[in-house]
Amino acid sequence: MKKYIIVATLIFGTGAVITTNLNSCSTLATTDLGLAVIKKVLLGGINKGANIYGNKETFLQNNLVDKALPKELRDINSTLEKIAPSIVAKEREYIAEAAVYTVGISKPILETAVNSLNAQDVTRIIQGEKGTATLILKEKTQTQLVAAIAPRVEQELNKYGIVKTINTAISGTNLLGSLLGGNKTSVNAGGLSMLASEQIVNGLFNIIEDHEKQNSASLLAPFGK
Repeated sequence: MKKYIIVATLIFGTGAVITTNLNSCSTLATTDLGLAVIKKVLLGGINKGANIYGNKETFLQNNLVDKALPKELRDINSTLEKIAPSIVAKEREYIAEAAVYTVGISKPILETAVNSLNAQDVTRIIQGEKGTATLILKEKTQTQLVAAIAPRVEQELNKYGIVKTINTAISGTNLLGSLLGGNKTSVNAGGLSMLASEQIVNGLFNIIEDHEKQNSASLLAPFGK
């Protein structure tokens, strides 16, 4: 229980010694202090993600963001690399530029979801594997986040004209038909922005999950994590 007292003290910054007679980690997890520990971890991950997304270069260099690239877009880029690698570089750069503008949209949504976590969520987190807190956050917000940022992402990509550039590069080829099936001969602006939005959102969750796992040992040790 000493570890729990230390964590609680650090969270509230009081420096005061908090005494308690909680009987089990399960009971401990459902207290206000237990919930505060979980929120601290998640909010830390959200802030870390926001800082990465707020800088185009850090976004481009982050492997957790790259891992979130949807298969369809990864396949298109892989083929484009063979015929016009400079276009792929521009596409990635423009998506990174768009990601900067999404921070102000996604961060409040995520913070609201974190602050709405309840005792049932905490119990599930304690009983689950490492990363469960992020999984719950993802379940609560993923669809909302994609829908919220997609219009802004499309606006930014249209501004840079990347869709037209890609279509010019693949003109006269059966690239999309072979990759995506059917007789598609051009990239749809909405389709590209949706894929980019999915990468942006899922990359953010990857960063939050990584932060959760890195800090679970010290911050969640009182809960047996």
